[in-house]
Amino acid sequence: MRRTAGWLGLAAAMTLSALAVDPPTTLITRDPNYQLQPPGSQPLVVPSVKLVTLDPGHFHAALVQKLMYPQVSPVVRIYAPEGPDLQAHLQRIEAFNTRAENPTHWQEKVYTGPDFLERMFAEKPGNVVVISGSNLRKTEYIDRSISAGLNVLGDKPMALTPADFERLRGAFERAATGKVLLYDIMTERYEVTSILQRELAQMADVFGTLQTGTPTNPAVVMESVHHFFKQVDGKPLTRAAWFFDVRQQGEAISDVSTHLVDLVQWECFPGLALDWQKDVKVNSARRWPTELTLAQFQRATGLDAYPDFLRADVGKDNVLRVFQNGEIGYNLRGINVKVVALWNFEAPPGAKDTHYSMLRGTRANLVIKQGAAQGYAPVLYIENTSHADPAAFEQALRAALAKLTATWPGLDLKRSGDNWEIVVPAKYTVGHEAHFAQVTEGYLRYLADGKMPAWEVPNMLAKYYTTTEAFRLSHASPAEAPKNR
Repeated sequence: MRRTAGWLGLAAAMTLSALAVDPPTTLITRDPNYQLQPPGSQPLVVPSVKLVTLDPGHFHAALVQKLMYPQVSPVVRIYAPEGPDLQAHLQRIEAFNTRAENPTHWQEKVYTGPDFLERMFAEKPGNVVVISGSNLRKTEYIDRSISAGLNVLGDKPMALTPADFERLRGAFERAATGKVLLYDIMTERYEVTSILQRELAQMADVFGTLQTGTPTNPAVVMESVHHFFKQVDGKPLTRAAWFFDVRQQGEAISDVSTHLVDLVQWECFPGLALDWQKDVKVNSARRWPTELTLAQFQRATGLDAYPDFLRADVGKDNVLRVFQNGEIGYNLRGINVKVVALWNFEAPPGAKDTHYSMLRGTRANLVIKQGAAQGYAPVLYIENTSHADPAAFEQALRAALAKLTATWPGLDLKRSGDNWEIVVPAKYTVGHEAHFAQVTEGYLRYLADGKMPAWEVPNMLAKYYTTTEAFRLSHASPAEAPKNR
């Protein structure tokens, strides 16, 4: 479909007449097992939020619109350069609009002129800017949007380097002065096993207290494994070529690690405002590449050859080296932590991206595993390390479970060797893509309240200081060779 600069509709299938027939489906996510309001029912509130999507290049931008929200107008303005990233974004929105079950009814109005950024600031057709794409200009986009008096819902990472962090600090200060909300999309907080791990870590009869650990034997370990070639919404994901350029996408340490650092803060110090200058000390950081053949690159991007901007990362063997593996060792309020982010090309058959998390308490360890033994689904285990009487420990654990089931009916316990496993009903496992709707609805509630929890902004600053300082440290020494992990 050919486009010229100017405002354009998404597709013929998204006409005003069609929208008039079927009112938008609305989303309610007051509990983890959220329900959809049936088509044809009345919206809960009059739409007061108008979205603007700025330069969408990552599929996360579309996932924000996978469902409808009663507070949000169905008309979304897009400002972006013409190209494959925009086309892919529009195709995803169109797929949501035309699916058989719970179709959305978004009306995308697109401006593709070379002055798209200045045009957005001049027109300001909405009050919330969604930013998810190449990370090269993301901090700039965020800062300028905030300076223009717009609220921002931004995909991670909001900063890649120490210089970005300083600019982000200024953006948060201007957001406070201008009374607008700047928030990043932390989907992993909505994963049920992470929520339960957090809750159990606050139950002294089971967990005790969080140990301090050491740099070589940390008290908290989190590791994620991602894949360049994967399925999204049931279809193979085509990656933009720039995704493989760490100068544009960012390295694992300052990109994917944001989720892990966020979970550490959120689980270990719930509701506490952290001070990035006093509470965080980054001790070590290292980086190493994932090696991709040309055939793998072609499969992931659909391109025949490496683009010129990646040539510096291609060796004489014609193998692309992408520095998307990293490890950070740091201390957070006296607790020693290690986070590891890894990227492989493709998951084994039946597998997906995986997450590992371990919190060491004085009475028990809380461990999330997601390997072959778990069917590649996250499972939370409780390991009794206190040498307490097993019967007494079981009694305390069942008492803790009774408290959890008040919010999460249907949870159960079962023995797993010498340890215990939390059995989670399938209805609570909604998946990564659904978490974007849950994050978005939470942000919409913050907008309605005119504020976020007092700890959110300090903790975003602590998070991005941790990742950008680790980026600096990892570049202070020679890069490492690939690891077989």
